[in-house]
Amino acid sequence: MERSVSTAVVLCLTLSLGLGSSSHAYVLDDREGLGRVFDGIGGLSGGGATSRLLVNYLEPYRSQILDFLFKPNFGASLHILKVEIGGDAQTTDGTEPSHMHYENDENYFRGYEWWLMREAKKRNPNITLIGLPWAFPGWVGHGKNWPYDFPDITAAYVVNWILGAKQYHDLDIQYVGIWNERNYDSKYIKVLRNTLDKVGLAGVGLIAADGDWTITKSMINDSSLNDSVEVIGAHYPGTTTVLEALETHKRLWSSEDYSTFNDEVGGGCWARILNQNYVNGHMTATISWNLVASYYEELPFGRNGLMTAEEPWSGHYVVEPPIWITAHTTQFSQPGWSYLQTVGHLGQGGSYVALTDGKGNLTVVIETMTHDHSVCIRPPLPPFNVTSQNATFQLKGSFASIKELHVWRSQFNFKTKKPSFFEKLIPVKLLDGSFTLNLAEDEVYTLTTITTGQKGSYPEPPASARFPKVYKDDFSVRNPPFTEAPDFADQTGVFEYHINLTDPGPHVFTLRQVVTQRPVTWATDADQTISVIGDYQWQNLTVTCDVFMESVMTGGVFIAARVNKGGQAVRSALGVFFWVFADGTYKVTNDIVGQTVLAEGQSGTHTYGWFTLSLTVKGQFASGLLNGFPLWQNAVVLTPNNGWAAIGTRSFELAQFDNFAVVAE
Repeated sequence: MERSVSTAVVLCLTLSLGLGSSSHAYVLDDREGLGRVFDGIGGLSGGGATSRLLVNYLEPYRSQILDFLFKPNFGASLHILKVEIGGDAQTTDGTEPSHMHYENDENYFRGYEWWLMREAKKRNPNITLIGLPWAFPGWVGHGKNWPYDFPDITAAYVVNWILGAKQYHDLDIQYVGIWNERNYDSKYIKVLRNTLDKVGLAGVGLIAADGDWTITKSMINDSSLNDSVEVIGAHYPGTTTVLEALETHKRLWSSEDYSTFNDEVGGGCWARILNQNYVNGHMTATISWNLVASYYEELPFGRNGLMTAEEPWSGHYVVEPPIWITAHTTQFSQPGWSYLQTVGHLGQGGSYVALTDGKGNLTVVIETMTHDHSVCIRPPLPPFNVTSQNATFQLKGSFASIKELHVWRSQFNFKTKKPSFFEKLIPVKLLDGSFTLNLAEDEVYTLTTITTGQKGSYPEPPASARFPKVYKDDFSVRNPPFTEAPDFADQTGVFEYHINLTDPGPHVFTLRQVVTQRPVTWATDADQTISVIGDYQWQNLTVTCDVFMESVMTGGVFIAARVNKGGQAVRSALGVFFWVFADGTYKVTNDIVGQTVLAEGQSGTHTYGWFTLSLTVKGQFASGLLNGFPLWQNAVVLTPNNGWAAIGTRSFELAQFDNFAVVAE
């Protein structure tokens, strides 16, 4: 909605007369040619399992969230979706399943990234799709934690994922990366390029090396490597590049950036990154890690997404400031537009960029974010000063005849704590191709010839609510096309729906841990597998589950309560872990690695038989039942005081779970 008449008069005076203390003039001109081609702004689902809870939202809330992310001229209106090529391993906040758990196994319906890409494409048919592996199944490395020793196998594995995306989901993957934030291997990059070409995927571009700019030196000295790489992608470059990257004349992307809490300060960080990645570093695409904070907040980097959707049980979600900061650019420019050469820093701090479609349209984005209110966690940038200022912009060349620009503004208002985001103001009238803005601290402006922008909205979603205190799942009601049970967040291993055809009884539909070999890891996976669920604040609760071991003699499974760590810290998780083993014993430990033993003894458990475990933790005491009868009682629990419920296995082994239930106080 446009401003009232009185406000409009004030704004008009501010724009045209330039009220304020200091004043600078900036020229926007295309007569000397244009700058680099704009490739877009995007979000990253993965690294890892960061969209895990999104798939469990019920309609209409799930579609509303997707609209805020991908629908053009509505919310973030993202141009790019980058996803993890699941590798069965922990990659920050969880594991994502591979399309090939084993060498002779292919399944292109595991996980949720296929669904997410389809939904993004449904909303924006022109969206750019990118895949990148963080980890690989163990067979790819032949037991070694290094996939480059077998470049043909690794390349075939990645290419199969791209072919599967097209064959089973009609998705065209435009770019693929090498190995996230790990040392690159020139031979492997060339093998991957050759493999793509051989199977008719010459149009799929390679991004390398999704770390720092180091690969640029090798590309300058190796023409074959240079020819294999289409885009040089750096992570968290701090808005700067290196001379060698510019000398390659390749497209430069910040292929992962942001990683910041998505409150107002995070929005300010994102505003500065989006402008200054080009102003300082000539980067023509920026991709946020992560797309949407849809994982348990107590996992690493809680709420680091563009928006928050971490309560599928309630339907609650939050459209955070970074969504609207993204819209300042994405709703008024598209991939294929060009930056003007005349972009830069403002005299009293801040920056401005300008883009054009070459057909007369112009979009100018200005940010005046101060250091204190736009802190980026990765990497922290040096201090800088921003003060209120007047900025006069003179349009020349093909833009000199523009008479009017539409105006959108975001004001963070940290002092008053009354921010306003993506607010449409009255258009500004240009006089002889000129206009002046009075810019305060911590603002973002878009001035554009484009008229289609809008601040999309839906009715308020349901109120926030804690995870249900009573929760049950017998895994018989399934939600295709997803292979994972709702609300379970795998931290090591992969727990998938399973149809037990050998059991005609009550355990036909189960949840099965399917990874039997340590993956080629990215983070430090635990030696055990574990999937967490529930409310991290749970203290007193009872966890019950039927378990079925499939590994003779060495097998073991557990149920757990008060699990206090996941993600990259999963190896050091504490809690109350109730284990039973195939050799007929049991153990209760205070940690996932099993070093602190609270109780142990004989259980009579064995492989290929179903057993019901029940764990009750109340205060500083824990007790356990086996098949409804007390097995151990009143084990003393000193720490932790709260955490998730969980299920898991002793090692990377096959095991099944059924009739999972939690009752919390």
